[in-house]
Amino acid sequence: MEEQAHPTRSTAGPDHERRWAELADLVLIISREVQFRGYADERAVPLSPSEGMVMRYLQREPAAPPSRIADATGLQRTNLSTVLGGLERKGLVERRADPGDARGVTVHTTELGRTNYALVRREWATAVSEAANHDTEHLDDALTLLTAVEAGLARMRPRNRATRPATGT
Repeated sequence: MEEQAHPTRSTAGPDHERRWAELADLVLIISREVQFRGYADERAVPLSPSEGMVMRYLQREPAAPPSRIADATGLQRTNLSTVLGGLERKGLVERRADPGDARGVTVHTTELGRTNYALVRREWATAVSEAANHDTEHLDDALTLLTAVEAGLARMRPRNRATRPATGT
């Protein structure tokens, strides 16, 4: 007996293309809605999208050279320098001399940076959970799919800046 591929596994065809486009739209809309809400807790330090990307990376890698941060986030080095300056002024990161190479620096999260990230994640979790009426039935499947999409997009990221970035229209 010949095995048939599961119909939802194919990415080809107009219906699947429409559904993938719908997923992309929803991800962008949800991201904007989460950002639009702001924070209820006055201790939360608001971040730009680029600052948020850097802080998310630094939660997994609490000390990293700027070149690694730029590669991981897709930010150009010149833009990253500006972002790091803003995060330093907010007290969320600090640059230190690289112990292995005094000419280089590593970026470290501060205690405020770690606590701020935890605080805003709690607020995001509350907002998203409430929006979904606390329904967790498909939550693990959604997390698995979105994690795979994020990893795949990062792997496929263009290495040169000749392509124009999407604006999320």
